[in-house]
Amino acid sequence: MERIVIDTSVFTNPDVYTIFGGSVKDAFKNFVKLAKKLKKEYEFYMPPSVFEELSLFLGENEMPGETDLVLRLKSPQRFNIEVPGFLLYELIEEVRNRINKGLRVAEEAVLVAEKQSKEKIINRLRNKYREALRSGIIDSTEDVDLILLALELGAAIVSADEGVRKWAEKLGVRFINPKALGNVLLSNHKGENRE
Repeated sequence: MERIVIDTSVFTNPDVYTIFGGSVKDAFKNFVKLAKKLKKEYEFYMPPSVFEELSLFLGENEMPGETDLVLRLKSPQRFNIEVPGFLLYELIEEVRNRINKGLRVAEEAVLVAEKQSKEKIINRLRNKYREALRSGIIDSTEDVDLILLALELGAAIVSADEGVRKWAEKLGVRFINPKALGNVLLSNHKGENRE
């Protein structure tokens, strides 16, 4: 039986969730329905911190009643999991480089400040700053929980987050593209309907 740790981004990223449904709520409900049929082949996990994040998108009253039967909530054993020291060095180096990129983005915004409206400059600065500092890096405790839980369980991670993918690979954690998981769940469902 394969263990899979699911990220919120599978249901909130518009490039991904549409494979399961037309909205965030539909995507999660359909995932639960499809995953329930594959309980003998897959165990689906989610850290409680990630589940809380998902609940904010869905609303607590929108959780399908079968969620607890399909999705196992489990916190990683944060104090018992060893992570190689080189990763800490890489993370610190990456954060430092990103801070420097953010500084260059801010400097550029100041240089063009006289030529554009304040609103336009602030919007551009926010977008470029966010991209420079957050794209491709683990930037939340929820991201760390996903990776640690997958490491602890020997599970694969399903996420649309580039930073989670990158850091999971550094730790040797198997990564599954969310669309591939969606295709497996949907093709299994179609196969059942033909029988």
